[in-house]
Amino acid sequence: MDTNRLSKTIEEALNAQMTKEAHASQIYLSYASWASDKGFDGIANFLFRHANEERNHMMKVLEYILERGGKAKIVTIPAPDADPTSVQNCFEKVFQSEVDNTTAIYKLVKMSHDEQDWATWNFMQWFVKEQIEEETLAMNLLNKIKIAGGEKASGEALYALDRDLESAPDDAPSAEDATAANPI
Repeated sequence: MDTNRLSKTIEEALNAQMTKEAHASQIYLSYASWASDKGFDGIANFLFRHANEERNHMMKVLEYILERGGKAKIVTIPAPDADPTSVQNCFEKVFQSEVDNTTAIYKLVKMSHDEQDWATWNFMQWFVKEQIEEETLAMNLLNKIKIAGGEKASGEALYALDRDLESAPDDAPSAEDATAANPI
C-alpha cells in the first residue's frame, strides 16, 4: 500500500528546498569562516548561528517529507560562491541568498496551492513568515553598514558592528507585532 501523501512534483520541490536550505547553511558557514579569518569574531559568531538555523530549516523540511510518507533525497550541496570582499559585500550576499530562498519558498507555496495540497501549503506558511524575518534582518544589517559608511566604513564603525553582532538577537521584530505605540 502506498502511503505517500505527496504528489511527485511536491515531493521533488520539497527535496529541492531541503537542498536549498542545506546550501544556505553552507553559505553562512563559508562567510562565517571568512569573517573569522578577517578578525570579525562577532560577525562570525552571528553567521555561525545562522548556519545552524538554516540547517534546522533543512531538517524541518526533511522531517515533513518523511511524515507525509515521501522519500527524502540527500544530494550534493553546491559550493558557496567566492568569499566576500568586504563586510558590506558579505551582507549583500547574505541578503541575496535570502531573497533567492524566499523566491523558492513562494514557488512551493504556489505549487501546493495549485495542487490543493493544503497540508503542504499550511506547512510552508512557517517558512513564509521566517523569510520575512530573515530578509528584514539582512536589510537592517545593510542599513547599519550604510550608516557606518558602507564600503568606506571606518575600522571603528566596523569594530562596533562586530561587537553588536556578537550578542545581537537572531530574529528581526515581526511586523505583525507592531502597534501605533510600538511601531518597531
